[in-house]
Amino acid sequence: MPTAPVRYRVIPTTDVVPAHAAESRQGGVARHEAKVAQFGERSVVWGAAGDGVGRGARTAPGLLLVTQVGRSFQDEFPGVKPVLDRGRHLVISAADKPRRRSNHCWRVEKLRPETIVGRPDPVAARVDPAIAGLLAELDPASYQTDVTWFASLPTRHSHSTSFVTAVEYAEQRMVALGYQTRRQPITVGTKPSQNLIGERTGSGGGVVLVTAHLDSINLAGGASAPAPGADDNASGSAGVLELGRVLATRTWQHDIRLILFGGEEEGLYGSKQYVAALPPAERARIRAVLNLDMIASKNSTTPTVLLEGAPLSSGLVDDLATAAATYTGLAVETSLHPFASDHVPFITAGIPAVLTIEGSDSANGHIHSANDTLNFLDWPLATEILRMNTAALAGWLEPVAARPRPAGSIVSWGPNRIDIFVS
Repeated sequence: MPTAPVRYRVIPTTDVVPAHAAESRQGGVARHEAKVAQFGERSVVWGAAGDGVGRGARTAPGLLLVTQVGRSFQDEFPGVKPVLDRGRHLVISAADKPRRRSNHCWRVEKLRPETIVGRPDPVAARVDPAIAGLLAELDPASYQTDVTWFASLPTRHSHSTSFVTAVEYAEQRMVALGYQTRRQPITVGTKPSQNLIGERTGSGGGVVLVTAHLDSINLAGGASAPAPGADDNASGSAGVLELGRVLATRTWQHDIRLILFGGEEEGLYGSKQYVAALPPAERARIRAVLNLDMIASKNSTTPTVLLEGAPLSSGLVDDLATAAATYTGLAVETSLHPFASDHVPFITAGIPAVLTIEGSDSANGHIHSANDTLNFLDWPLATEILRMNTAALAGWLEPVAARPRPAGSIVSWGPNRIDIFVS
């Protein structure tokens, strides 16, 4: 049975007001009358005729939510004019519904009344001197060196020999930092590839994962075409190595596990197979998963980061937002609609995970092509995102308190006697 058409408007979120105030504000929309989906500073309001949508409403057979990587949906369907374009998220008329509902680069679903993209105003916490000291250990030059090296390879396609070269480079870096490493064989389609895992043991029973995908892709050119993948995702892979380097300078209650996945670009093969292979007891140990994917392209005037998770990881999102407000100048957006990166398989398995990604990523038209090069990276933005990530990780890992040491010499009275500390 066909559904009734809807009336809709796109308005500033500030114009969505409580019912008792709607009549006093020109153009205001009462929350209890119309359905509302918030996309940061803009909201879509819709309903049947007479539902309080307000003047100037348009008609559509229904409204759909599109979530996309980059501009993948818009590139595939250039004739579709969105009702609202919020970069990673689009609202389209049901009249423009494609025959397919999803692929690994975009997804279409019914628009529901909820917050899709939030613009929280987190309150900065008191600066922790220990965390400030840890942030001072970040080395932008070291990070840039790793990004540059990864992006210098002709491709990091999951089936290529240069992907293996990238794995070898990253493994050498992890070993030099004191991580125990192993490679996990995976299949990407019908061909072999691998994940790289580095582990550093803490003093407690939990583990925190820091992840990124190492592979790159040229969608138009195929497996052998140039795919430097500077932003997508040399920026995230090098970020994992830099965070691993800084965290290795301290002692933590919980284990640190660094993972670089293969097969993300073809459909999250590496992370799906990693999660599927986890024994129940190991899943239970995971306190948090921090995934880095595209953190170095500034796509808007204000340096912005999107924190994407799910309701089960909302605490991690809040921690990152507070860290951003305390230790960086980043504008923060949040979403609890996870899609198309390596945090998703963890969330599907009930493991709290969060993605950190540059804001307005659909404005980055260079990814998945030969044009994703160093020329388009913004190093200060990447550094700010790494600062935010480091501060949050320090809280999740929990530092081991240093034992007090005497200020002077120790004079021992002998067996079964109390030592005297002379200062």
